[in-house]
Amino acid sequence: MRAAHITRTTGETKIELSLNMDGGGLAQIDTGIGFLDHMLTLFASHGLFDLTVRAQGDLHVDEHHTAEDVFICLGKALDQALGDRRGLVRTAHSYVPMDEALGFVAVDLGGRAYCHFDAEFVTPRLGQLGTDLLFHLFETLAVQARLNLHARVLYGRNDHHKAEALFKALARALDAATQIDPRRQGAIPSTKGTLVA
Repeated sequence: MRAAHITRTTGETKIELSLNMDGGGLAQIDTGIGFLDHMLTLFASHGLFDLTVRAQGDLHVDEHHTAEDVFICLGKALDQALGDRRGLVRTAHSYVPMDEALGFVAVDLGGRAYCHFDAEFVTPRLGQLGTDLLFHLFETLAVQARLNLHARVLYGRNDHHKAEALFKALARALDAATQIDPRRQGAIPSTKGTLVA
């Protein structure tokens, strides 16, 4: 089973996260940040990942440490669950509309960490989550999961819709890229015969 359980305890946060890549979209999320809970719930649902997150953090300071550490754990869990990445489709992309907004995400699970994030937000916050953190969360995921991640809002007016389109597109792109292609017969999905460690 392609699954992982990650715990992280620092002076700022305590995180416990479980991920099953081959789940049914079940989510039990409690980060103390309502909007982040919403995004992670739809991420699990649209990627058909089973995801459990329990986070306690210094929210009396702000949401940064808690949100960041959750995505550190999510990236580590994804990396661990995929193992040596044999047989994977490896690359995929998804466009997702959310009313007037259109989000796009492309991923490559080749082991090279990189994030390009192209989105503008009008409001400074979505609930308890600062919109300036969204790029950082995607970047943190890319680094910890060792993947290329390109995310873009092509257009839109409502910041909630823009963010939701991106998280749904991320989920759907990851779901497609993490599928096992039987034609590979378990081979490393690279002409080099190895993925970057």
